[in-house]
Amino acid sequence: MDLKLSGKTALITGASKGIGAGVARGLAEEGCNVHLVARTAADLEAFAKTLRADTGVEVTPHAFDLSDGANVDKLINSAGVPNILINNAGAIPAGDLLTIGEARWREAWDLKVFGYINMCRAFYGAMKDRGHGTIINVTGLAADRTDSGYVAGTAGNASLNAFTKAVGGRSLNDGVRIMSVSPGPVATERLVNLMKTKAEAEHGDPERWQSYLANLPLGRAASVQEVADVVVFMASERANYVNGSVVNVDGGHGANQGSFT
Repeated sequence: MDLKLSGKTALITGASKGIGAGVARGLAEEGCNVHLVARTAADLEAFAKTLRADTGVEVTPHAFDLSDGANVDKLINSAGVPNILINNAGAIPAGDLLTIGEARWREAWDLKVFGYINMCRAFYGAMKDRGHGTIINVTGLAADRTDSGYVAGTAGNASLNAFTKAVGGRSLNDGVRIMSVSPGPVATERLVNLMKTKAEAEHGDPERWQSYLANLPLGRAASVQEVADVVVFMASERANYVNGSVVNVDGGHGANQGSFT
């Protein structure tokens, strides 16, 4: 299936590793020229070099901390207005209401929640002026599968999904599509390392890490590529009438009332 992405431009935040890097690779393999955004210049440059060599498309790194709203304006001046924006930067820490203090809560939300909103505000306006564009917000299943032990993430992802639906309710009038892709647990390097550390501490064997995922569909987390493939398809013209929606990529985990671990 031709996704009709060849020659388009895409900007991906949180793009040096994990889901962001997977999405960037998927879009580049479809012929998109990509702008990669993350905080660490060295990681970005290394991935950009590999991606150029592997795909032959234009790959431009931009080292910005998007928790600072001023950097959004710098980014749009540097990268221009892409056909596709993928908001993916930011990880919200675990903890319940009494353990996540205000400063840590605000720090996490400045990057993921307000970072997404600031990016949407700037790029949506520019896409509207141009007459077309697509925005995908990568959120997380905690928005629906609420968790008191991940209260800041639950509230943040739920807020972003509601924001996406609200903006998407009328965005096609401006020629702009906006949606969320909401993954359940994903086997990123970060998750695997966390699980290995836990397995080492509790069982003395880091290779037992997958036992913590036994209650998930198929007894495993989603792969990065499984999530990235959905994002790439939703960003394409093949999904032109999908708008203001939240697409869960969780194997049905959100419909299962069992526990994660």
